Amino acid sequence: MCGALVSADGRILERREAALDRDNVAAQVSQIATALRDASRAGVAALGVGVPGLVNPETGRIIISSDLPSVVRGDIQNELARASGLAVSIENDANAAAYGEYIAGAGSGSRNLFFVTIGAGIGGALILNGKLWYGASGFAGEFGHITIDPEGNECTCGNTGCLETVASAPNIVRRTHDRLYRDGTSSLSRLAMNKDFTASDIAREALGGDDFALLMIERTGRYIGTAVATVINLLSVERIVLGGGVMEAGDLILNPIIREAGRRSFQPCFEATQIVAASLGSDAVSIGAAMLARDAVAQPAG
Repeated sequence: MCGALVSADGRILERREAALDRDNVAAQVSQIATALRDASRAGVAALGVGVPGLVNPETGRIIISSDLPSVVRGDIQNELARASGLAVSIENDANAAAYGEYIAGAGSGSRNLFFVTIGAGIGGALILNGKLWYGASGFAGEFGHITIDPEGNECTCGNTGCLETVASAPNIVRRTHDRLYRDGTSSLSRLAMNKDFTASDIAREALGGDDFALLMIERTGRYIGTAVATVINLLSVERIVLGGGVMEAGDLILNPIIREAGRRSFQPCFEATQIVAASLGSDAVSIGAAMLARDAVAQPAG
């Protein structure tokens, strides 16, 4: 778990980290917040928290979180408010990261953007006219569940052939293992010598010039680019910002994403959209959650 003291303009001033205790998340967050508040010379206006899961934007309650099931059962927003004495804002981590990139990262200077995070899962978030867009359900931005292959693998959401089934980090590894077994020439890849490789290992070998790893990264980029084209055609946003661990491959994955999106997009929309890599890394969630909490204090609901 990582906490940060963030300035009003989105700069990280201080950090605290601790091993996550999944059964005592509220207490941990409160302890970190207290330590950061004590370290602040100017005081702290609000506490923002980014969580992996679906958050009801009206109530601040966490509806679903497979990573943190304990927080679903409670009212962490009120628990933290009581423990910290601060106004508290709870947000989905992809939404928070999107806002962080919008305020202080690769989305700075745009008014409309779509943010994608590609890691263990695939999430997305939409900012329109400087505001997060939640949609009618409150859960807009499920980029990972755009259908890429109707004949593909079943997804955890119950659909078949979602982007997440081919382009999330675990599924890149699965596809790479499958290809290693089916393609005799792939035995020349350094990945064949390590059965426990990760998506980061694939990215590293690709950056090192391994042809097989390059092939897998290229194909992953094409899958993502196909989904990005859908967003471009539908929304015609100014900027699409791509983050998450899979983007460690840098231009090796970004370039095929851009090429495939360009091939599949309505050209006037594509030409009006910048597709860029995120710039804040793991700090995006902390910065975005803090900025959303700042905004909620400055402009309270109602």
